[in-house]
Amino acid sequence: MPTLASSDVPVPTVTVVPSRQRIFRKKIKKYRALLLMMIPGLAYLILNNYIPMYGVILAFKELNYVDGIFGSPWAGLYNFKFLFNSPDAYLITRNTVLYNGAFIIVNTSIALLIALLVNEIKDKVVTRFYQSTFLLPHIISMVVVAYLVYSFLNAESDFINRQLANWFGFDSISWYNEANYWPYVLVIVNAWKSVGYLAIIYFAAIIGIDKEYYEAATIDGASKWKQMTRITIPLIAPMIIVMTLLSISTIMRSDFGLFYQVPMNSGPLMPTTNTIDTFVYRAMIVRGDIGMSTAAGVYQSVVCFFLILGANFAVRRISKDNALF
Repeated sequence: MPTLASSDVPVPTVTVVPSRQRIFRKKIKKYRALLLMMIPGLAYLILNNYIPMYGVILAFKELNYVDGIFGSPWAGLYNFKFLFNSPDAYLITRNTVLYNGAFIIVNTSIALLIALLVNEIKDKVVTRFYQSTFLLPHIISMVVVAYLVYSFLNAESDFINRQLANWFGFDSISWYNEANYWPYVLVIVNAWKSVGYLAIIYFAAIIGIDKEYYEAATIDGASKWKQMTRITIPLIAPMIIVMTLLSISTIMRSDFGLFYQVPMNSGPLMPTTNTIDTFVYRAMIVRGDIGMSTAAGVYQSVVCFFLILGANFAVRRISKDNALF
């Protein structure tokens, strides 16, 4: 019977499977630079957004400054009941939702138009000039914006009234006493301040489109209008959807500076300028009612949470790739 030499005996191969800890350490080492860059933003998010969340319990308490937050007696849902029974509850909710809805429609339309027009400019110097010009209003403080608006509408300079009288023969308007004009004023001011930033985001998405699409369309004889509507807009649709979803997620929140500082806290304008955020501020400063103010903030957050879930669900049903999650 033949014998096998020791060198002829097959040796089983052993596959070494790296442990999860070793894989985790390798990923940490590979992405350590990105993780270090993430630390400041993560720290800000935790300190500014998550740690203060313990204050939510104030919505369910009757705050006593002597006993502190945790020592104050529980009030249950009294603060919410008081908020919703307030005659201003419907008004502030209506104003907040309708204004933000108008902002989304107007700002998205104008920003998209500006981005498409800037994309047609071939001179890079001129393009950068327009980008800087459009971004400038976004970085201006709302206090400065309030005084700019005041310089146009106040009774002393009367600039707008004089121009309206000269051009159209209109009578003078007391802007800070006439509430029915302010929905238009606020939409225009918000568009002037916000559209530039949104337009730059859309422009950045447009310049990322492969130029071969446009070259093929030009060869086929497609006009600029068809190139915009058949190539540009469909290809940047995911960015438009993302920005719209992010806007919907804050539809129950309003820009405090826009609704408080720009109207100069004028009493006659409150029916059209009072929103949830200004209502909360006045409840805290004028009434000192922290419980109801916190209840209004919780109400905002809960409604925004369900709105973004609903909007994302609707987008996911239509196009799963364009949904946020």
